[in-house]
Amino acid sequence: QLQFVESGGGLVQPGGSLRLSCAASGIYFSYYGIGWFRQAPGKEREGVACITSSGFATNYADSVKGRFAISRDNAKNTVYLQMNSLKPEDTAIYYCSVASCPTRAAVGESWGQGTQVTVSS
Repeated sequence: QLQFVESGGGLVQPGGSLRLSCAASGIYFSYYGIGWFRQAPGKEREGVACITSSGFATNYADSVKGRFAISRDNAKNTVYLQMNSLKPEDTAIYYCSVASCPTRAAVGESWGQGTQVTVSS
């Protein structure tokens, strides 16, 4: 079973950028689609982006399309989320996990501690 450690979050002003990293442990990382998810206070966790095992296909929630970009480096067991033009509504804890792509549905229950993203002036 894969385990995940997210990093790269922080406080950023509206319009700013952040790059999140998701480091996975497990020898079968390259077999799995991976997704980025977020959970804001009082809201359910939502899938915002996913990438297939090969990295050739991605999918994004409408709310982040054109602003976020997911990528992966299978040699490093790492998935990235480049977030540009950040908005206050992007404020949430961000997680990565195994995901079905393009549905962005989480597969299994392997979650890291997440990384906090706060967009505020």
